[in-house]
Amino acid sequence: MTAGKPLVWLHGEVKTPPFSSAARVEAGFLLRRLQNGEFIEMPASRPMPTIGPGCHELRIDDGDVTWRIVYHVERDAVVILDVFPKKTRTTPKHILTTAQKRLKAYLRAARET
Repeated sequence: MTAGKPLVWLHGEVKTPPFSSAARVEAGFLLRRLQNGEFIEMPASRPMPTIGPGCHELRIDDGDVTWRIVYHVERDAVVILDVFPKKTRTTPKHILTTAQKRLKAYLRAARET
């Protein structure tokens, strides 16, 4: 069995607390699927083209809060751009802007290596 793509954490983490144990397990399961090259569809993941191509957000229900893990799929890695609790329908603008900046910096650094 191969390890799959590595996770590259640019921001955030999935730990208990603040995630419940069940939510942490679900997040780990979904991230492992991404590492193994699977494409995850709604309702667990949705595209986030406003951040950039290949960007999505995982949805992790955790009682009264829903966690979001914003990620970008590269050929050789899954890049975690942000992890945050979401309580409204729209993603806060500062999250989108920050994720865009992190993605651009990551892609620029990847090209230089």
